[in-house]
Amino acid sequence: MALTRSAIFVPGNKPDWIAKAVKSGADHLILDLEDSVPDRDKVASRALVRQGLAELVALDKPCSVRINAFSTGLTLGDLEGIFCAELTEVSLPKVETAADLQALGAMLEVLERAAGLEPGRISTPLALETARAMRGAYEIAVACPRVRGLMLAAGAGGDAARSVGYVWSKAGTETLYLRSKAVLDARAAGIQCPMVSSWWDIRDLDGLRRDAQLNRSLGFRGQVVMHPSQVPIVNQVFSPHASEIAYYKGLLEAYEDGQRHGTAAVLYQGDMIDTAMATTAREILEMAREIGVVEP
Repeated sequence: MALTRSAIFVPGNKPDWIAKAVKSGADHLILDLEDSVPDRDKVASRALVRQGLAELVALDKPCSVRINAFSTGLTLGDLEGIFCAELTEVSLPKVETAADLQALGAMLEVLERAAGLEPGRISTPLALETARAMRGAYEIAVACPRVRGLMLAAGAGGDAARSVGYVWSKAGTETLYLRSKAVLDARAAGIQCPMVSSWWDIRDLDGLRRDAQLNRSLGFRGQVVMHPSQVPIVNQVFSPHASEIAYYKGLLEAYEDGQRHGTAAVLYQGDMIDTAMATTAREILEMAREIGVVEP
């Protein structure tokens, strides 16, 4: 799965907001049919979302759709209303078990086959918003082949806070275990770029930066934001910095020089480095190339 440093929701009933979201520089746009759309507009918004998908694909902008949960009775209608060749990713809210995503996958396969598309082409990233889903994240991910991404909800006052019962703080200590477990489960399931949604205060950008730095240190590769003003900060935090790039370039050069001289472990800036560290260096430099930070 491609690295996504930032993702931003766009209400499905606000198609004119798509251009603003693209201009923000977010790596990924999530066209929303769920919480950001009033009940009276949900059905009518399906056609708008489908049109938005076509526009974003024409711009070569990665995008997905968040549909409504099974409990609403709108899920199948959402899928039928947004289904098109441009649809590549669908997020189902309020997931509890693997059975939820397997049922979603079965619906998608019917639509894919009817359209003459390859079954399984549409991914269904795992959104962790309930205590049951957080507890069983690894098992859900490995049981559902369409799960190629994972996003943890760890913000204030939302579904996750209500389900788990935590009281959110800017320090994030109450969700530290949940964040760490989500990263561990994702990586163990082969998902290399887990994401998190943990900061909704659009006024405190310094707090956002600290929160994003914590998330990156834990192993997340990106963050879902609530407002375009938050995108540049998140993109910067989750991009390899110039000092990191210089460090890892030097490390790789030192390691490869040692290899040429028949040594698998060499000294670099006071530390012993070996094959494992060289592999890490290659991954960081590849990440930098992927987002255009350094030349290939």
